[in-house]
Amino acid sequence: MKKLVLGGKVIITGSGSLEYLKDVEFSSAFVVTGGHSMIESGVIDRVKQYMAGEGKEVIIYSGIGKNPTYKEVLDGLEVMREKAPDVVIAVGGGSAMDAAKVMLLFYEFPHLNFENVLSSPIPLERTKAKLICIPSTSGTASEVTKSAVVTNVQESIKVPIITPCLRPDIAILDADITMTMPAQIAAETGMDALTHAIEAYTNHNLDDFNEALCMSAIKGIMKWLPVSYEEATLESRDKMHNYQCMAGIGFANVGLGMVHGIAHSYGAIYNLAHGVANAIILPFVLDFNKQDLTVANKLKELSYACKCENIVEEIKKMKKRIGIPHSFKELGITEEDFKRDFELILDHSMLGATRVNPVTMTKESMRNMVNAVYYGTEIDL
Repeated sequence: MKKLVLGGKVIITGSGSLEYLKDVEFSSAFVVTGGHSMIESGVIDRVKQYMAGEGKEVIIYSGIGKNPTYKEVLDGLEVMREKAPDVVIAVGGGSAMDAAKVMLLFYEFPHLNFENVLSSPIPLERTKAKLICIPSTSGTASEVTKSAVVTNVQESIKVPIITPCLRPDIAILDADITMTMPAQIAAETGMDALTHAIEAYTNHNLDDFNEALCMSAIKGIMKWLPVSYEEATLESRDKMHNYQCMAGIGFANVGLGMVHGIAHSYGAIYNLAHGVANAIILPFVLDFNKQDLTVANKLKELSYACKCENIVEEIKKMKKRIGIPHSFKELGITEEDFKRDFELILDHSMLGATRVNPVTMTKESMRNMVNAVYYGTEIDL
């Protein structure tokens, strides 16, 4: 028996979807966003405009970085507790959404904190506040997942928190918001979405429902990501917004794999954008995982569906086309830093989603993989 959840209560899609906020009932809204992009683009002003009304308060909380930290979450939580909102709205990339999720989790259940959240039972339902997520990038799909990732800076590790009550009630997918997204961010977040879809599709936990979602997401992203990167048309940005969401629903039900385990390790240590870390690692892991017969057959299915000879080689070509570095060395991490941090990278790469990788990893096989993704060398099977 398996329970499937295809998002929260409702997903609003299409150009102009932000106006759905006019219909949200609330007294106090706490809006979480990143640095300056959503403010400078006028999106936050539109949010305030759509939610304006007599007796209604809208609080804007900004400043979430690309990898939300414990401190950023706790600072926001302090303000959230002071304002006592009945709706929390995250506007921005995955970092803003993840930060808002954890703030709300600790606001909703005051007995939880970073010391006990991974070991304490968490209620399935929230009662204090609704959660609305409005992504400005097309990658993480945090607007439909039950997870959030926060960085413990002191230990240089990313901590995933997974619980059903983190799943947003409402997801608003408005492609208009993505039109100011720089090409390179479109590339990196798009590759993040592709990684979600492919890791779920090749996961041994895949089921019929999510097979369809992930397959469609992979085909759609392979087709539309280069267009989104090169031309930034409204159609391509709309397609990418929808396909990344489908990928998110898929992996939320199925799980991921070693790409994310390694990406979280490199990302936490070097403060890398999650999408670019996934993008670098993905082809290396697929080449490694195809030693599993089920994975090899699924990659053949994807090659046929995407009308190419070899899906992994096609991904490598697309990476080059959209400006993704081949390796972490090419990205700019110095060999001196890599050798200094190697054992920490290795240890942390064995954690998280690596535990459900289709091919069980040993310390020695991971050692080879960590070296391969840094230097960009062939995987020795």
